[in-house]
Amino acid sequence: MNFFRGVITGQATGPQPTGAETIQKLCDRVASSTLLEDRRDAVRALKSLSKKYRMEVGTQAMDHLINILQTDRSDSEILGYALDTLYNIICNDEEEEQDENAQKQTDDLGAQFTEKFIQDPEHITLLLTLLEEFDFHVRWPGVKLLTALLKNQGVQVQGIVLVSPMGVSRLMDLLADSREVIRNDGLLLLQQLTKGNAAIQKIVAFENAFERLLEIISDEGCSDGGIVVEDCLLLLLNLLKNNSSNQNFFKEGSYIQKMKPWFEVGDDNSGWSAQKVTNLHLMLQLVRVMVSPVNSPGATASCQKSMYQCGLLQQLCTILMATGVPADILTETINTVSEVIRGSQVNQDYFASVNAPSNPPRPAIVVLLMSMVNERQPFVLRCAVLYCFQCFLYRNQKGQGEIVSTLLPSTIDANSISAGQLLCGGLFSVDSLSNWCAAVALAHALQDNLTQKEQLLRVQLATSLGKPPVSLLQQCTNILSQVGRDGSKVQTRVGLLMLLCTWISNCPIAVTHFLHNQDNVPFLTAQISENLGEDERLVQGLCALLLGICIYYNDNSLENYTKEKLKQLIEKRIGKENFVEKLGFITKHELYSRAALKPQPIFPSPEQMLFDHEFTKLVKELEGVITKAVHKSSEEDKKEEEVKKTLEQHDNIVTQYKELIREQDAQIQELKEQVASMTTQTDQMQATISQQLSQIQQHKDQYNILKLKLGKDSQSQPSTQADGSQVNGLQTEELSQLREELEELRKQHTLLQTQVGDKDALIDIILHLQMYKEGLTDALLSCGNLLQELEALKSQVQSQLADINQLKTERQELLRRAADAAPSSDGTSDAIKELESRLSAQMSETERLKSQAGLEQQLASATSTVAILQTEKSKLQSELQESKKEQDDLLMLLADQDQKIHGLKQRLKDLGEPVEDEDDIDAREQTSDEEDEDED
Repeated sequence: MNFFRGVITGQATGPQPTGAETIQKLCDRVASSTLLEDRRDAVRALKSLSKKYRMEVGTQAMDHLINILQTDRSDSEILGYALDTLYNIICNDEEEEQDENAQKQTDDLGAQFTEKFIQDPEHITLLLTLLEEFDFHVRWPGVKLLTALLKNQGVQVQGIVLVSPMGVSRLMDLLADSREVIRNDGLLLLQQLTKGNAAIQKIVAFENAFERLLEIISDEGCSDGGIVVEDCLLLLLNLLKNNSSNQNFFKEGSYIQKMKPWFEVGDDNSGWSAQKVTNLHLMLQLVRVMVSPVNSPGATASCQKSMYQCGLLQQLCTILMATGVPADILTETINTVSEVIRGSQVNQDYFASVNAPSNPPRPAIVVLLMSMVNERQPFVLRCAVLYCFQCFLYRNQKGQGEIVSTLLPSTIDANSISAGQLLCGGLFSVDSLSNWCAAVALAHALQDNLTQKEQLLRVQLATSLGKPPVSLLQQCTNILSQVGRDGSKVQTRVGLLMLLCTWISNCPIAVTHFLHNQDNVPFLTAQISENLGEDERLVQGLCALLLGICIYYNDNSLENYTKEKLKQLIEKRIGKENFVEKLGFITKHELYSRAALKPQPIFPSPEQMLFDHEFTKLVKELEGVITKAVHKSSEEDKKEEEVKKTLEQHDNIVTQYKELIREQDAQIQELKEQVASMTTQTDQMQATISQQLSQIQQHKDQYNILKLKLGKDSQSQPSTQADGSQVNGLQTEELSQLREELEELRKQHTLLQTQVGDKDALIDIILHLQMYKEGLTDALLSCGNLLQELEALKSQVQSQLADINQLKTERQELLRRAADAAPSSDGTSDAIKELESRLSAQMSETERLKSQAGLEQQLASATSTVAILQTEKSKLQSELQESKKEQDDLLMLLADQDQKIHGLKQRLKDLGEPVEDEDDIDAREQTSDEEDEDED
């Protein structure tokens, strides 16, 4: 009563409840009220207090709010209030500005409540289930709440969503929502969900995300669209960056071709809004993700080929040469074109053919180099042009030759500006950055190309009037010695030293030219031996590298500077350990490690632009071998030369095989594309054939119906004279057609019968030959028997010859004994007589066997005859098989022809046309023949 009295009179009867007490009462109402309306009002009140009393509401009401989500699923209004309240206590976004401490406390509070919410993974599953509700008041706050949870505890929430059944699929449905606010917040949710999780990225991609996102971008106006296009592009970047599986899926799905309309910016480039610049910048980044140098070479090459074939590269080059393009877009476009052409011969050739819309037209490469050596251009733009030039020359020996040729005396055109002239101008200008960029660009024109290194030795420069020209190599060393006297221009000296190291490495002729100048070696030794500051130590290391290259690639053609003498010079003037220490300082430099990470030259300021990515590879390759070469003796050098030659031969073979494999990969890819195209054409043709077959069947059905109608009309009396004439006309036309077909079939039948007769005669011949073959087989068997008899006779002859030899031996022995004994010894003479008789008998038997052995010659001739007959037999057998096969085919054709003739005769009979059978024709012909005989 006192409470109401105070309210009526406007006077408070007691102390006002605090926020925590009010929230406690509301939580009790949520937990204990049986009426839905009371719980709804209490949750609405908690929502209104949740922003001001975030800590209290989160601490006391979170469990009650989660319980509401579980129990009051039928009421969308209370669900919406509960989700909004949870979002307010978990979200860290504050509209008003806060100091750093307050913001940190806010972030900690959001992370604390998020961790409490996700302690039970079922809460995330419950939230995913609620997102299936179509009601706006449930779905929208649910999307915002899950996005806030992902922002605060992304990895944990991603893990729960990943294992939740159909979790990612439910979230993908948000992109199909017709309400733009839910679709747009769904994009933000998917951005947070796909950050750094390759598994979720793959699932989202295979849930048709690419198709849907590209449709949204197209519907929103591509680069002219608003922030929704930006959100779609950010999501695409999440799905594709560092995810080779999704990149391959994007390429195989022909989505690269659908990117081309993004870059059709039109001729009027005056209206570049900030949002358009942002969108186009993200689109260019998306292209670079597909052709990034860190991707696998095969995947990058395939994407580069697709971009050329669909015209995307041409579109980018159009933007590159357009006027009025903002500087940051132009810079990013140059970087994008660089990676699209890097290592792709076709794309590099196309880029070489692009001309700027100037009068007269100039090659795009020349226009870009003009910007690179112009010190008034922005630093990032000059770096982008250098990267583009490097990518144009990467593994492009044809392009390297074209650049070097513009420096040769025979190709210099005084009326036009060439790439070589611009590089020389930048190399010897007063701007250190231009010196460095030109030196690095020229080094890339010589990278891994021995031919161009030797060609560049021919370049002569006119330094001043009245003085003879000097070589480009000598001019580089002259400038190097001049700028090194005062210790300034470190960037210029580093650039020139990198150029010289690249130039003379793996080129003994260039090493000889360099050593031929008597001042070069003393200059290098003087630079290395001095004790200078930190910046100079880098120059000393590069000088040591250059001198080491002169030792390692020295062919000993100069007597004063052989390998051994240079090593002795290092030992006396510098010291081997000091030399190696100076050489090792290059790789220890901080900027060296940064440049070795990626090919693109990215530097925070021009002063830090010292190392080139390709040069870091050269240093890594040469540091160890130079160190060994300095410490080796002459005998070890000889062995090293032999090993090096062997390795060079091996490397050449490996390179050839690599090129062959690369060509075969390209051919395989082309064949795959052809197979895919032919498969598509086959499917189309099969569909066409099916359609035509159905049409033919329809025509057949119509023909049968018409035939039935004609049959009925012929049986009944025609109703009018016109109908009768129409039927007679149809019958006459059909009869004439049937007669022609019948005559044609008779001719074919006669021809086939003739062919069958010929085949029968051939078969008779083959049968006779087969009988002859059987006789030959018998003869062969008899020859085999003779051969066995001959072998037996041979064995008997050999046995008899052995006996004769033994008897002759006994006879000689007896004769010898007889000569020694008395002449009157009758026993001995009798023995001799007996032995002679045995010998003569044995000799006669042997002669008889030899006469029988004459059969061997006859057997040999018979054997050769049998071999010839066997060959003829195999030929006849093959001819017999072919003849049988042809006869079977002819008999099949005859059967088909007889069937057709029979069918046509039956149709003629049905139409009332008199038809004679074959028997009637034969009888008639036989009767006419008999009559002719009677007349005779």
